[in-house]
Amino acid sequence: MMLFTEVRGLPVVPPDGAGPLGTVTSLTVDVVTGSVSHVWWRGGRFGRETALPWDAVGAVGPGALRVRSGSRSGGASASAPSHHDLLGRRILTDTGTGRGTVLDVAFDTRTARLLALFTTRGELPADRLLGLGDYALVVRAG
Repeated sequence: MMLFTEVRGLPVVPPDGAGPLGTVTSLTVDVVTGSVSHVWWRGGRFGRETALPWDAVGAVGPGALRVRSGSRSGGASASAPSHHDLLGRRILTDTGTGRGTVLDVAFDTRTARLLALFTTRGELPADRLLGLGDYALVVRAG
């Protein structure tokens, strides 16, 4: 298990470990599956942000995020989904009640499944996620 805040800033390294490709900037979540779908990273000093599909990630640890062997051009995705960062996102229930903001998210680094959301109002189980948009993260009330 790792937290989103632990993954941010990790170097993205190729399978051969020959120098970093860039640095992780954020993670995209697929609310329907309840898992991380893409890793966003920025390469070089003025490099643009690139999306890496989760299936191109070989391993994630406290020292680096390693790209899976066989991923071309670092596994960069030409068809990345729209990205809404969960960290700092306002939380609303499906009935419209505010539930604070997201401070961090725990996820399984092997399966990419979300485990829990840590919010300004306590912990929320990941299975309560319903939607994510420009304005807020929507969770099931209860």
